[in-house]
Amino acid sequence: MGLLTNTESDYYNELNGESLGNYQFVSLNDIINQFIIAYVGEGKLISKVKKTDVVFHAQRALAELSFDTLKSIKAHEITVGGTLSTPIPRDYVNYVKMSWSDNAGIEHVIYPMSKTSNPTKFNGTAEVPGDSTTMSNYKLASPSENQNIDYDYDDEINGLNQGERYGIDPQYTNINGSFFIDELKGNIHFSSNLSGSTVILKYISDSLGTDDEMQVHKLAEEAMYKQIAYAVISTRANMPEYVVQRFKKEARATKRQAKLRLSNIKLEEITQVLRGKSKHIKH
Repeated sequence: MGLLTNTESDYYNELNGESLGNYQFVSLNDIINQFIIAYVGEGKLISKVKKTDVVFHAQRALAELSFDTLKSIKAHEITVGGTLSTPIPRDYVNYVKMSWSDNAGIEHVIYPMSKTSNPTKFNGTAEVPGDSTTMSNYKLASPSENQNIDYDYDDEINGLNQGERYGIDPQYTNINGSFFIDELKGNIHFSSNLSGSTVILKYISDSLGTDDEMQVHKLAEEAMYKQIAYAVISTRANMPEYVVQRFKKEARATKRQAKLRLSNIKLEEITQVLRGKSKHIKH
């Protein structure tokens, strides 16, 4: 029985685009049901298990695979307003990259500012809502690297443009601006030179935010089954250690295989990049 139930005309004429490209994914509900059919029962690897246990381990497996194996990176485009801050996305786990987009659509990487914070502000014994004085000063200050843009190769400080700015810290020497993520209060703060800019936040989600998100790429489907099986076996009492280790090895092997499959390495693209290495540079 085929998996495609609609016609090609129905697929390509999809108005809202919700089903476009969905064939490459399997829902978490299907993963759970298929695992119970294939792995649970008399004469199978797992004789008996509650479905609630399988659901729990399936969600944990999906979250763990989302962090470093599955394509679970999301991107939000943000216009930095006058407050120089924006809320953290609701399914945010960790950020991958922050950048701002110029008029040509090219992204410029923004680096985090680790030398500031947003502590809770008190007025006597009462907590004062809003940003702390430290964070307010950070957002209002004009970055020093933006003030030194008048260096000319023909003036007396030519050495500054030849790598002679001794003692400089590379993590702070860029004019793209900076940001600070306040994990406690759930906000992202930007430096003043990013006001009005279009910022792109790429972040990791655990893929458990909504029912529609709880799906697994088919190239990692086997890894999900092995991860669930290992989790179920390893939590059983009186289970022989060699059996647990066997399932652990299988889970690791299928996870590595899924990473390789999803790495999407194309020989033609690598060859095209390497062609640039063989060019002769004239001096």
